[in-house]
Amino acid sequence: MAELTKLKFTPRPPSNLQPFDVLFNPTSYSVTKSVVWTQQAATSATTGTVSGTGTVTPATNRELDAPPLVFGGGGARLLNLQLFCDVTEGPQTDVREVTRQLVALTRIESGLKPAQPPVVEISWGKEGPDGLDFPFVGVVTNLQQNFVLFSRSGEPLRANVTLAVTEFIDPEQNQRHTDPDLTTYTVKRGDTLSAIAAVMYRDAGLWRLIAQANGLDDPRRLSIGARLAIPQKP
Repeated sequence: MAELTKLKFTPRPPSNLQPFDVLFNPTSYSVTKSVVWTQQAATSATTGTVSGTGTVTPATNRELDAPPLVFGGGGARLLNLQLFCDVTEGPQTDVREVTRQLVALTRIESGLKPAQPPVVEISWGKEGPDGLDFPFVGVVTNLQQNFVLFSRSGEPLRANVTLAVTEFIDPEQNQRHTDPDLTTYTVKRGDTLSAIAAVMYRDAGLWRLIAQANGLDDPRRLSIGARLAIPQKP
């Protein structure tokens, strides 16, 4: 039988915190994404009116069933996790010895500049196509611990933890995906950077441009399904 894959937290550099797995995988999770659309002000047909009580009726356009909408930007995704922690059958005698790893993700980490809690990557199973939920990179914006079982001496043994993680996008990495001067390439089995450069630039020797644009420390190790930013030739 294949070994159970655990949901894993990996603090990202420059954090000095160590990666850790959860005790029990969540039975469910949710991902919320907000998109801002605002109603465009009416420009013709009618103007706003004021009733005798002072209530203002907004202006409308009789030529439309609804006012036009204007895109105001996308909000960060929000990952909500419900985690169960229990040490009744483990070596620990206090469940807070386990949940402290989650608490550390909410605290300013000494030595980081700027001083802030760490950015964390949450992974579960194999990495899927771009746009799926995991790995999820973000910062913990809410943590609630509900202790529900205690030892005779008062130490908590079991906790239900609610965790909210707000998506964190590196500005430089985000530009690679939105800049019209860049394109992307999805890595397939057997690909190398030199082969990709030969396809995209017709010059295998330009593989270093791709490595630098994607921050690849080891250009020989490419993850199948990863999407690489391909910058224009200088």
